[in-house]
Amino acid sequence: MVKDCQTVWERCLDTIKDSVNPQSFKTWFEPIKPVGLNENALTIQVPNKFFYEWLEEHYVNLLKRSIREQLGVEGRLEYQILLRTDENRYKPSNGSTGVSVSIDEEEIKNPFVIPGIKKLKVDPQLNPKYTFESYIEGDCNRLARSAGVAVANKPGGTAFNPLVIYGDVGLGKTHLAQAVGNQIVSEQSNRSVLYVSSEKFTNQIIQSIKNNAINDFVNFYQLIDVLIVDDIQFLANKQKTQEIFFHIFNQLHQSGKQLILTSDRPPKDLDGMQERLISRFKWGLTADLQAPDLETRIAILESKMIDEGVEVPNTVVEFICYNIQNNIRELEGVLISIIAQASLNRREIDIDLAREVIQKFVSQISKQVTVDSIKDLVADHFSMPVEKLQSKTRKRSIVIARQLSMYLAKKLTNKSLKSIGAKFGGRDHSTVIYSCNAVQDLMDTDAIFKDTVQELEKKVAMSLAG
Repeated sequence: MVKDCQTVWERCLDTIKDSVNPQSFKTWFEPIKPVGLNENALTIQVPNKFFYEWLEEHYVNLLKRSIREQLGVEGRLEYQILLRTDENRYKPSNGSTGVSVSIDEEEIKNPFVIPGIKKLKVDPQLNPKYTFESYIEGDCNRLARSAGVAVANKPGGTAFNPLVIYGDVGLGKTHLAQAVGNQIVSEQSNRSVLYVSSEKFTNQIIQSIKNNAINDFVNFYQLIDVLIVDDIQFLANKQKTQEIFFHIFNQLHQSGKQLILTSDRPPKDLDGMQERLISRFKWGLTADLQAPDLETRIAILESKMIDEGVEVPNTVVEFICYNIQNNIRELEGVLISIIAQASLNRREIDIDLAREVIQKFVSQISKQVTVDSIKDLVADHFSMPVEKLQSKTRKRSIVIARQLSMYLAKKLTNKSLKSIGAKFGGRDHSTVIYSCNAVQDLMDTDAIFKDTVQELEKKVAMSLAG
């Protein structure tokens, strides 16, 4: 039976629909258009690069399964991405700008099942996006980054062995550790580099014990020149795993090989870890990552925007950075979500959209805003006593400040119109509605006033950030 791309994709959607929630299906699969079927390759058209990357990151296995169900084990998926033209229209990407990606993945075999070969070609298991160039330096990470660069230039030949990088979730530990590995792979191809999470390391040990191949496992790891173990704290209370890692650590260190470890806490605070291991973790350098300051957060987002080839208004970038303070991963996630929402729903990227997205990450953003705090900010901005906002005066400057305060209170709090009016000298709800409409009309006709409103919204966000 001859199949066409529409039929194949509709059948794939039947499979996908059973595996994702309705909202995710509507957001990430309904906008896709099948545009071609060539033997075992189905080509689908997606709205933009972010859409494609989101599918690849979150739904690649589901897509792979659904394609193979329809096209057999050789089935694969290719993407066509829409590009924005100068006329603000969209065209399919093609030629050198096109993206064709197969989701047919080979299973990565455990390398220690073929021991005894000194020059194994080891897949380092590194993410190529994690580089020093994409790792923004600030006061929060300068020591750790400098140490990483030193290790990358001379692995095993510095005092930083092991290099232990620790910090809270989302501060860039994995990025920095893999940046070291990527530079070594790029510049010193004769060295074998391996990145492994502590969870995967533990699972490999379990499988080795089951297969009576623990010696092969240890022999393989002792051949690695640069070993990067992520989230070492998860080895806590796993005595057999710690014992095996201890012997691997000793052999590598004595042989002048480089060890890089990441953790969510310093070695001295690693509960459930053998003292002899903790002692060895302290042999080299322990460098911590702090939460980035505002300027560094802005620089991180600007770098991300350049990488992705997008523009976001400065006011929106600052608004994001004021509200997301302690997690770089969340910071970038908010940016990607805003861009995706704007692209999918053809919306302008503004503070309103940013607020909608951020509320999913930081639930306190609207709950902590009060009418009183807004009145204080507005009064301070216009250099007037806050009591003036509650007075009966009709002086134009005070009326505008009062109306603007009501507008922000309605927009940024969950208070009713009646309760907002009560905060401004007992005015009724109709006065609040009139004030909000007056502010909106003025914003539509006066760019300077609109900038003032956006500046005040930013100040509200800053006040929440503390």
